Amino acid sequence: MLLHKTIWMLTTTAVIALATPAAAQSDRPRDFDIAAQSLQLALQQVALQSGQQVIVPSVLAEGLKSKAIKGHYTAFEAISLLLRGTGLQAVAVGNTLVIQRETAIEGDGGGPDLLVTGTRIRGRGPVGSSVISIDRKAIDESGFATTQQILQSIPQNFGGGPNDSTSGTFDDNANLNATQGASINLRGLGASSTLVLLNGDRAPLSGYGGLFSDVSMIPVSAIERMEVIADGSSAIYGSDAVAGVVNIIPRLNFQGAETSLRYGSADGAAQEFQASQIVGTHWSGGHLVLAYEFYKRNRLRASDRDFATDDLQAFGGADHRTNYASPGTIYAGGTSFAIPAGQNGVGLTASQLKAGTVNLADSWDGADILPEQQRHSGFAALSQELGDGFRFYANGLLTLRRYDVRERPSFDRRRTVPVTNPFYVDPVGTHLPVGVNYAFNRDLGNETRAGRADGYGGTLGLQSKRGPWTIDLRGSWGKAFQTSDILNRVNTARLALALADTNPATAYNLFGDGPSTNPATIDAIRGSTHNAFGSVTWSSSLSADGPLFSLPAGDVRLAVGGEYRFEKFTDNGTISDSSTLTPVTLAPAIFPGARRVKAAYGELLVPVFGGGLTLPGFHRIDVSMALRTERYSDVGNTTNPKVGVSWEPTNGLTLRGTYGTSFRAPSFSELQQLPGNTFSFSTAIPDPRAPSGMANVIVLRGNDPNLRPEKATTWTLGWDLRPAALPGFHAGLTYFNIVYRDRIASAAAQLYSFLTNRSVYAGITQANPSPARVAALYAAPGFVDYDNISPTEPFAAVVDARLKNLSVVKETGLDATLEYATDLFGGRAEVGANATYILFIRQGLTANAPFNDVVNTLGNPVDLRGRGRLAWTSSTFGAVLFCNYVAGYTNTSNPLPQHVSPWTTFDLQLSYRFDDAHGPFKGLRLALNGTNLFDRDPPYAAYYIGSYGSAYDPENANPMKRVISFQVTKEW
Repeated sequence: MLLHKTIWMLTTTAVIALATPAAAQSDRPRDFDIAAQSLQLALQQVALQSGQQVIVPSVLAEGLKSKAIKGHYTAFEAISLLLRGTGLQAVAVGNTLVIQRETAIEGDGGGPDLLVTGTRIRGRGPVGSSVISIDRKAIDESGFATTQQILQSIPQNFGGGPNDSTSGTFDDNANLNATQGASINLRGLGASSTLVLLNGDRAPLSGYGGLFSDVSMIPVSAIERMEVIADGSSAIYGSDAVAGVVNIIPRLNFQGAETSLRYGSADGAAQEFQASQIVGTHWSGGHLVLAYEFYKRNRLRASDRDFATDDLQAFGGADHRTNYASPGTIYAGGTSFAIPAGQNGVGLTASQLKAGTVNLADSWDGADILPEQQRHSGFAALSQELGDGFRFYANGLLTLRRYDVRERPSFDRRRTVPVTNPFYVDPVGTHLPVGVNYAFNRDLGNETRAGRADGYGGTLGLQSKRGPWTIDLRGSWGKAFQTSDILNRVNTARLALALADTNPATAYNLFGDGPSTNPATIDAIRGSTHNAFGSVTWSSSLSADGPLFSLPAGDVRLAVGGEYRFEKFTDNGTISDSSTLTPVTLAPAIFPGARRVKAAYGELLVPVFGGGLTLPGFHRIDVSMALRTERYSDVGNTTNPKVGVSWEPTNGLTLRGTYGTSFRAPSFSELQQLPGNTFSFSTAIPDPRAPSGMANVIVLRGNDPNLRPEKATTWTLGWDLRPAALPGFHAGLTYFNIVYRDRIASAAAQLYSFLTNRSVYAGITQANPSPARVAALYAAPGFVDYDNISPTEPFAAVVDARLKNLSVVKETGLDATLEYATDLFGGRAEVGANATYILFIRQGLTANAPFNDVVNTLGNPVDLRGRGRLAWTSSTFGAVLFCNYVAGYTNTSNPLPQHVSPWTTFDLQLSYRFDDAHGPFKGLRLALNGTNLFDRDPPYAAYYIGSYGSAYDPENANPMKRVISFQVTKEW
């Protein structure tokens, strides 16, 4: 396996190294001979022949034809000739030509006002950083139906964290994803360390405690492009941008109408439906876009996938089935007795029971792997010129999502049956109450989590052009409202009454095989809980950017601004019908008050070489410097710089690098100070220094009230190669290094190692506490003496196992890109690959702890992940083949480490676009998609942690397997 990965990386490097830049340049004249054809293909041919990067929004070139050109031109001149009479123009944005309307509304995403993710300076890309751009064409060709599917397919993303398939896994935050949302987790550093923006604005917080941004709320049909910066960016955007930034840019400039219908099926196991409509119109100085999307995916049942099971014996693993079953198991006199199958519990006698036997059940019985999801989304954008250089703009998004998932049981417990129960059986003759382990899913149905996740918000802004400067005043507001209902729970109070009932017609019978109780009694014990919570985010900002002065190499440009942000998370209380005879309303959990953030930033771009100043080896050098300072109302102040350098020693070769610091502010759940969650206890743990081998300690639990922001230092080095001698070729390599410290964590799971590895836990351990300190802790509220240890006994230590700024993570790796496009057989052929190779992820629980490399272990990113692409498209037909690779790794959750095999899957899209100029087929595109085309099962992984078990790893594999979908898109 190591040899395979090494060959893959060396082959890529060799191809890149052998390509050398030529003297020809894209801004030098060359001979063009381009036939009259569709404008899209003609522009592609100029880009391929010249090496000039060209961005063409798909909606602008649709249906347009170009005239033939033949002659000696620069790329800009050739493109200008092709655009003549189309109402379009080419505008230089850095080294890229952007196609826009001649009447384009300034600031709506085109030309000099194009604002690329990773910088605040318009018309230029971020200096030193690599931008992953997924445009509308790539979105359509991906074959995916949702925003999260597209973003989660990039190699820099790790599938761990809050997603609708990861509940119960290693990631604690995944278990707080109560409403089955979806997150992005760049570099595997946690979803809360990736900042998600919608057109530059923060989305409202999702998950219980406001842990992540839910990208499932954003309709894919309303997206123009997605930009990803896998680099620390707090100097530009503030908190959370540690691993990077994802910016989702909507179709603000759309014109016309587009209708799309899609149906997909996972081999009949689960279906998805999608319908969307977008319309756009413009008038003198104004533009309006309206979009609607409906999406529904049926539940994926565990019964449709043999790897969703607790019994791993068929895979060569262990049997993790639970002893809560139907029929159940009686426990009496310290012995278990399996209740026989095929009988209803009436007249069951002790002679029918065999001591030492247990009935087992699979917790996946009747459960779902993926929930049913249904979503309605609406988007609107308006822009209007006001005269004298002023422009008003507004956009808004409304999403209503519903979910329903039948869960594995989480509230199983032994039930006590009194002797008064008419079905009571005494297997040991003591005539005392007996315990029964019984699964109620056949009686009540599976425990079901259902609810809603609603998100809505908008942005209003006023932009002013003052000469070459742009001043922007904007405000945004967003709200997330979420509910989580757990249905088919056992109401323990009403069950206790039903078990004590002496009437056989109404008493609860736990001694039969399956439902053996009066249906009315079953309904009577059916309980539930209902919880509602949400968050509000609003912000305002004032920014300005433009040129300061000119140098021989170009304009020195500056961006400055200030922001104010308000965030609040609220629990709206719980209605519980699970442990009392009648439903009760519980007080809302108390979260910290509103967070208020004040920020100021500046970014300077200095062209050192380029334009009118070049020297051999110094074709172009740009330097950017950014600084952002923020004041938090709850966790203090932070200031973060970033420096970027881009050096072109010759045209076609760019060397680049960045250095900066980033941070993540603690979440609302991490700052909670609840009496029920703040406690301490005494216990005895192993101690090699103690004569008996055990020593007393006092352990502190809860959240440290003095939590600080997590901090990171990141730097990158990389290069890009676009040789003019090989038009259409691009190779890039980026080395990244992240040192992430003061990570918020708890050492509670290492309780029995506190004294056996004293040097590791020295930072959180107070050795030999004084009697006064021990007495004070015993007297403190929330203290629990689990082991009946007297405060006068000697104590070896007080251990602070609260959630603290504790751990350190060091991660380094390589991002590689290889692309080539050329004209072939009357169309355009493209081949490419993107991959991430992680050299190590070293984690230290404390600053003094030894580092442990966790890459290639269960619950963490694999070392190599890649996605390759092979495509051929013409003006009508298109074929795109993707290859997805996830490297093998080690499963350390079992006593004996187990190798998990690599996983390679293929996706395919075949499409046909009618080129009719008139009639019903004008603007019609048909697409047939297949993901995981060869229906490969996820590799076997004995995933067993806590109460969760399965034969696959939900963080590194997709349980849907092969999905075939058909999509019809009509442009009007």
